Amino acid sequence: MIPNNVAIIGLGLIGGSIGLATREMLPQVATTGWDANPDVRRRAAERGLVANVCESAEDAVRDADLVILCVPVGAMGEAAATIASALPAGTIVSDVGSSKRSVGNAIAKALPGATVIPAHPVAGTEKSGPDAGFAELFRHRWCIVTPPSDAPAEAVAIVSDFWEGLGAKIEIMDPAHHDVVLAVTSHIPHLIAYTIVGTASDLEDVTRGEVIKYSAGGFRDFTRIAASDPTMWRDVFLTNRDAVLEVLGRFTEDLTALQRAIRNGDGDTLFELFERTRAIRRSIIEEGQDDARPDFGRSDH
Repeated sequence: MIPNNVAIIGLGLIGGSIGLATREMLPQVATTGWDANPDVRRRAAERGLVANVCESAEDAVRDADLVILCVPVGAMGEAAATIASALPAGTIVSDVGSSKRSVGNAIAKALPGATVIPAHPVAGTEKSGPDAGFAELFRHRWCIVTPPSDAPAEAVAIVSDFWEGLGAKIEIMDPAHHDVVLAVTSHIPHLIAYTIVGTASDLEDVTRGEVIKYSAGGFRDFTRIAASDPTMWRDVFLTNRDAVLEVLGRFTEDLTALQRAIRNGDGDTLFELFERTRAIRRSIIEEGQDDARPDFGRSDH
């Protein structure tokens, strides 16, 4: 069941990629879009991110069967409230945020009585804005759909079928469980990346530029992650606070144990950890979530 008319609110990397992917893979679906930034709206129209870039959020959703909110998670409630007066009865409202419990609650509060089916496409790059989007972003990537327990099965199917139509693989998950899983797989890694790059920046005066000059692959990947949109990640950590703090506490305990092993010269503990984590890396490659080529297929050219 594919919707006939999809409205995209927020036309940056994710919203723009949804529009381009819909045009390429679901050409029968009509698309409208809106962004709060007039410069983004202008560029979105130039690139053809959606068929019709509207001048108001209300105009964008008037004929929509499915509305997808593609704004920072901290702005989801406000974005939902903006479209409340123009939202047609029976229209499904979804989103793309990487924290789900708080976002689903915020949207539902702003749109009482609406059918809200939150979702999270686990895809992206460190780039942002209307020039960053591309149609292939979601192909062979997971989209986690997190419906409330009383969600209509037909609405869940429509959201799932739409994302499958863009090339994504679908997983249905409880919102709270999603938040813990993503805290482990995405949010804490980003926090670590921001921290280590910040530490390196603080050491720049001491190392006289050597941190940048002699950056090896690991540090380069940290800087790639830490280049992600600061507004988006600020909101992610605030809206997924409980899960992040829970996982961060466990990570801190593990880091303390590793520190102890290094101090005590406990090579067996270090080797066991490194061997176990290397096996996890192989599993990620086998799942098609990254590249087995040297340097993971990344290039500096």
